[in-house]
Amino acid sequence: MKTAFCFIREQLQNFYSDSEIKSLSRLIVESVCKPDKSSVLRHKDKQLSLNEYFRVQEIIEELKKSRPIQYILGETEFYGLKFKVNENVLIPRPETEELVERVILEEKPQAGYKLLDIGTGSGCIAITLAKRLPETEVFALDISDKALDVARQNAINNQVRVHFFQHDILKNEPLAFPFSSLTFDCIISNPPYVTWEEKASIEKNVLDYEPHQALFVPPDNPLLFYERIADFSRNRLKEGGSLYLETSSLHGRASAKALEEKQFRSVKLLKDISGNDRIIIAKL
Repeated sequence: MKTAFCFIREQLQNFYSDSEIKSLSRLIVESVCKPDKSSVLRHKDKQLSLNEYFRVQEIIEELKKSRPIQYILGETEFYGLKFKVNENVLIPRPETEELVERVILEEKPQAGYKLLDIGTGSGCIAITLAKRLPETEVFALDISDKALDVARQNAINNQVRVHFFQHDILKNEPLAFPFSSLTFDCIISNPPYVTWEEKASIEKNVLDYEPHQALFVPPDNPLLFYERIADFSRNRLKEGGSLYLETSSLHGRASAKALEEKQFRSVKLLKDISGNDRIIIAKL
């Protein structure tokens, strides 16, 4: 029987690039063979057992359909933590790690500090900040009950406390009790910002499998969520509080300008490691 890495490479060579196959092979071997991470490379010569072979074959067939490896394996890593993911939540991206890193570097939480994550999805932002900023009381909302189920499980798995609640940020209705009177020192969000005009540039594995509700905005209003979050934040941020938003290179400047027009102070548009407009920071 062929070695694990050789078998995976042969099966996927007509579907993925060499660099993608290398990354996928490592993830598959880690998941199926469960070696210590430091010994994964030594498993290049490992022959698969019959049970391992069948599981690897199942994964490969799903990959050939362009299903994301994170959904196939049911988990991914974000900021050094493990997160359960499925088709009810977006797969956390490295760019969002940069957003979280910025909050960790810039904010100095003290007792009573409250933070809200809007559109939490898998909970990766809220849970990571609860883990890295233990002085912070973290709240997180999402419109999707199914996404919140995933986020709650991730909080348990990562041994942190986050207050999750269901809310549609686009509606003007008040937050449900007991969250109705809350104000926050910091609000953070990675909202939907992809327009349907950009659909053609979206990779098949994203378009076919990730939740459209968390990806797309109406073509006539690409700033919909930024404007609504800004209005919400004006009512819910404490004076001097911070707003952190992930954006795209297409809409970054317009989003930053929208915050300035809504009287936010010290609005900054920052680039990510790839040089794209990615993070907006503003003060109330």
